[in-house]
Amino acid sequence: MKYLFIIQGEGRGHLTQAIALAEMLESKQHEVVGALVGSADGKNAPKFFTDNFKKITISFRSPCLTYCKETKALDIRKTLSNSILNISKYIHSLRKIQDTINDLRPDIIINFYDILGGIHQFLFRPKVPMVCVAHQYLLLHQDFEHPKNHWFDKFLVNTNTRITALGAAKKIALSFTPFSNDKKRGIFVAPPLLRSEIHALKTTREDYILAYVTQHSLAEELVKWHAKNSKVKVHCFWEKPQNTEVYKYSRNLHFHKINAKKFLEMMQNCKGLVTTAGFESVCEAMYLGKPTLMIPVPKHYEQSCNALDAKRAGAGITGTKFDLSNFINYLPHYQDIRPDFQAWQGQVSRVFLREIDDVFYVNEPIYEDVFPQLSLVNA
Repeated sequence: MKYLFIIQGEGRGHLTQAIALAEMLESKQHEVVGALVGSADGKNAPKFFTDNFKKITISFRSPCLTYCKETKALDIRKTLSNSILNISKYIHSLRKIQDTINDLRPDIIINFYDILGGIHQFLFRPKVPMVCVAHQYLLLHQDFEHPKNHWFDKFLVNTNTRITALGAAKKIALSFTPFSNDKKRGIFVAPPLLRSEIHALKTTREDYILAYVTQHSLAEELVKWHAKNSKVKVHCFWEKPQNTEVYKYSRNLHFHKINAKKFLEMMQNCKGLVTTAGFESVCEAMYLGKPTLMIPVPKHYEQSCNALDAKRAGAGITGTKFDLSNFINYLPHYQDIRPDFQAWQGQVSRVFLREIDDVFYVNEPIYEDVFPQLSLVNA
């Protein structure tokens, strides 16, 4: 079968999952014909993706989250206003998606959480079935535990998630741990999709903490904490442009350019990971048996859900800012969950191929109500 990917390309999580799924499918003699990568500016996909995804890659503009420069918090108002102002560009993107489907003629579309992927499926109603893949679909599961007292944030995130899956034949929810399938909502649970390189790594425990920040402005908190704890060795990966591969801020605090391979190599040897609660990084740490401090970006409900769920799964602890003191005290008490997690993740190929194969027995796509009547009541 021939597969076409549509990928929400902000950050590295969905892109990395797409690389992993492409490797898996092609190892089973399937063909991935290309990828459509959505981003705020519509520019070329990141180099780490094009270096590892050796297929046709087409970029397009797609709605993305916007953050406040001063507070580093998610700016919902600006996110919505930017989406409205760019409607004409998104219409052009929808046509590009349709043209690509006509040109490449896939048998199945895999949508990695791009909102225009769902809108295209709803408006154009292509004959090609679409399967949606992301951790966010687990948030729609009847058994998922949400942060308390955030009913409006939950409503917004779940509405966005439902739009990405309009017309989907199936929603595959990536999860830290096994859940039963929620067939009523069309949700089928699968292990995380991880890069193949991680399986070959051999871990050690060297005397440094590894950090990953999706916004370089968040590093300011880390710098302030480290000024009072200068003996602690910290290596931080960030997305801030710099002229050198490594910026040595001080003797024991170094900042690195984003480099997927280097990040994994340093993770295998660190004594703990500090991250903004992105699903992918936490899964990699769990696979390698590395305790994690998860610090959700302020007002970023998805990351708050990730942190709560990963803590439940035994990944580590949560925090509200880049203050590593509690984490350092926690490290000696961490219980290694590596055997259980690796056993669960080891089922990924079998589960995915089963769920995708089953799509061809589904007669009609599912167009569920984006605003279910009970959304606010049950929040």
